[in-house]
Amino acid sequence: MASFGRTAAIAASWLLLGTPASAQEPAPLPVATPLPPPPDRGRHAVVLLADYRYGDLLWENDRTAHRIYGHALEAAEPPSGSGIDSWGKNVAWPFADRQLRTGDQHAFHGEGIDFYNVGTTRGAGGLGIWHDNKLWTSRNVVRHRFLASGGDRADFSVDYAPWPVDVGRTAWETRRFTLPLGTHFTRMVSTISSDRPGPLLVGIGIGKRTTGQGAGELTVDRARGLLSWWGPDDPGHGRMAIALRVDPRMIADIRADADNHLVLLRVTPGKSFVYHSGSAWNHGEGGFRTRRQWDDYVANAALDFAIPAAGR
Repeated sequence: MASFGRTAAIAASWLLLGTPASAQEPAPLPVATPLPPPPDRGRHAVVLLADYRYGDLLWENDRTAHRIYGHALEAAEPPSGSGIDSWGKNVAWPFADRQLRTGDQHAFHGEGIDFYNVGTTRGAGGLGIWHDNKLWTSRNVVRHRFLASGGDRADFSVDYAPWPVDVGRTAWETRRFTLPLGTHFTRMVSTISSDRPGPLLVGIGIGKRTTGQGAGELTVDRARGLLSWWGPDDPGHGRMAIALRVDPRMIADIRADADNHLVLLRVTPGKSFVYHSGSAWNHGEGGFRTRRQWDDYVANAALDFAIPAAGR
């Protein structure tokens, strides 16, 4: 499979110049039954366990909302995996728990919506091990630990059970997720271990065809360690925008498989590394109405790739 070269990456980045910087506001979406009112309308970053829904984990701040899937969902809704779900939200206060409790989270109830279809893709920044031209991925989260919730950041870590990499290797992962107020990016610290020594190629992905019809539009900027995706218009739902930022010094390649746009990183087993996953909704918080607005934001976001000190 041919990889993106420097010329292709530059060309993809320059495609956005033809996009107007401003656009008409999208037409309002019809509201289904409104959600129950929130406890308050303050800006809080929260993470919680949806034990009423197969142990899914929900986290959000004043800009964006996400979900990863609990272990029990593997049996209830197969195939289920470790891709990251992203929800649109158009309010500054938390809504995802109330939205999910309706059992109708795919409808717009006035505060946000879940129409991003992760399926078996990596969604908004899930990962796997790239080996023999294939991405080998874990299943759902098996353990979690909450570090902070309800204040200026949502902070938690999870474990993924060991999974096979072909027939000759096994990998397992612990990952920390931190989402402060005021940003569209969740900071992730991943530590992938293996039963065999030697480096790994870790593929971090953005799912293809996760909304609407068509593949959306991809911007690649290898020098910034950036992949930015502007999704197709999904009638009655809008557009989702996803971005990845990685440390450019770690990049081995940028390519794709059948389901994902991928950035491949050189990783040492047992050694932590940092990457950032961002998302936005064109009806939602942040005011991103065009591809250019989103690409400009993700390219210029000040992001930190330093490993946090122990205990922080």
